[in-house]
Amino acid sequence: MAMNRVHAWLCASERWARGVEERYLPWALAGIELGDRVLEIGPGYGATTRVLLDRVPALTALEIDPQLANRLSERFGAKLHVVQGDGAAMPLPSDSYSGVTCFTMLHHVPSVGAQDRLFSEAFRVLEPGGTFAGADGVATHGFRLLHLFDTMVVVDPATLPHRLATAGFVDIDVAVRPRVAFKFRARKPVRV
Repeated sequence: MAMNRVHAWLCASERWARGVEERYLPWALAGIELGDRVLEIGPGYGATTRVLLDRVPALTALEIDPQLANRLSERFGAKLHVVQGDGAAMPLPSDSYSGVTCFTMLHHVPSVGAQDRLFSEAFRVLEPGGTFAGADGVATHGFRLLHLFDTMVVVDPATLPHRLATAGFVDIDVAVRPRVAFKFRARKPVRV
C-alpha cells in the first residue's frame, strides 16, 4: 500500500480516528449484524479496528503491510488476532467468519482485477449466510489530491453490485453519500 506522507499522517491521526468512531463507522455499519467472528481486511493504522473491537466478540485483522501488521499487534495485543497477508490471496480457511469488513482501503488495492480477487476471497472465507460490509471514498478532486502519488484505484459504486454478484454474493446493497463515500453490504448465500 503506497501512501504519501500527508495521507499516512492523516490516517494515523487522532482526528481521523475520532471521525471514524463518531461518524464514519456508525454510518457504514448502520443496521448490519456482523456476527461473533469478524475479519477486517486492510485495517492500516487501526482507526476502524479500534471501533470494531468494541462491537464484535472476536476480531481478526488481515493487513498486507508487515510494519502496520506489527504495529496493530503491539497496539491491541491479545484483543486482536493479526494476520499479515494479502486480501486478494488470504492465508485463511474457507467458511470461517460470520462477517468480513473493509473500510477506506479498496482504493489502495492496485487493480480492478486484484479488487475482484479480494471480493472472491471475502466470499470464500465467509461462512454461509455471513455478511460482507464496507465503505470507501468516491472520486472527488479533494480525494484525488489527498492520494497524490498513492496507489489509488477508485471503486465505482455503480459497478460494485455486479462485481459482488460475480463473486457469488446476494442481497447486495450499495448506498452513496454524494461527493463523500459509498457503503455496501452483501451476503454469502446459505447452502441448500
